[in-house]
Amino acid sequence: MPTDKFGRPMRDLRISVTDRCNFRCPYCMPAEIYGEAYEFLPRAEILTFEELTRLVGIFAELGIVKLRITGGEPLLRNDLPKLTGMLAAIDGIEDLTLTTNGYLLGQFAQALKDAGLHRITISLDSLDDEVFKAMNGRGFTTQRVLEAIQTAADVGLSPIKINCVVQKGVNDHTIVDLARHFKGTGHIVRYIEYMDVGNRNGWRSEQVVPADEIIAQIDAEMPLEPVESNYHGEVATRYRYRDGSGEIGVIASVTKPFCGDCTRVRLSTDGRIFTCLFASKGVSLRDPMRAGATDSELREILTGIWTVRTDRYSEERAASPNKQGSPKKIEMYQIGG
Repeated sequence: MPTDKFGRPMRDLRISVTDRCNFRCPYCMPAEIYGEAYEFLPRAEILTFEELTRLVGIFAELGIVKLRITGGEPLLRNDLPKLTGMLAAIDGIEDLTLTTNGYLLGQFAQALKDAGLHRITISLDSLDDEVFKAMNGRGFTTQRVLEAIQTAADVGLSPIKINCVVQKGVNDHTIVDLARHFKGTGHIVRYIEYMDVGNRNGWRSEQVVPADEIIAQIDAEMPLEPVESNYHGEVATRYRYRDGSGEIGVIASVTKPFCGDCTRVRLSTDGRIFTCLFASKGVSLRDPMRAGATDSELREILTGIWTVRTDRYSEERAASPNKQGSPKKIEMYQIGG
């Protein structure tokens, strides 16, 4: 199995099945840029289900065991349960998951479970409706998302993880409320430090609420203790409630970079490989595949990309967090975060 220049193997693959989204979160797809006239990828440039399945099979041969379906908002891709079933049948994939904003999940949860989806991650940045409306950029309330979380639990898409991007002065005052709401439910809230993904969110380090502060806020009201990682390379640092009523996680990409253990590779909607969330350029697999490349030739391309990988952007950012003139980065909605 190939390893990169730092000895990191390929273990986790995230596939973006659409670049479209029904939310306009300011930290990802600000509405003033991605308005009604914005042109997303035409259908001909997007990987088909058969192309996606073929590529994931090759990735599995190279060591991928965890597969996450992302977007944009993946539930906007037509017939997603069909694709899920095709991916679930690939040998070697041990963990098949999906990340969604939850707004459309209620109508698809059972079909996704029946197709072979193991579990689900739902984004929910605040329980406060006014805060949530501002952060989703569409004025949507939390009701449909909360109902979708319950539906997902009812059909067995567990354990459910709930992702919350924390921004200073935006939703940091609602951190504890979110933890309290899901404490004892079996769902795992994961707080994510606000990151400089893409090029359009105007990120500054002063907007970051450090993971230590997040944990301190929750611990002050609901005592916590650290827990060991589930597996090598897990991005979230785990904490459990001392009364045994569940756990939370924090993803501290800014203040405590975890590049050294990163085993993730990303496939964009148009079939380009990115070896880092903050990468500038990807390498197309779609073009050689559509030109007639064999599985062996595609495998060689992937191996060649991974074995020269030296990505450690978050560690480099930590040394100079607000450095100007950084290379243009791929947008998060194109590779699923």
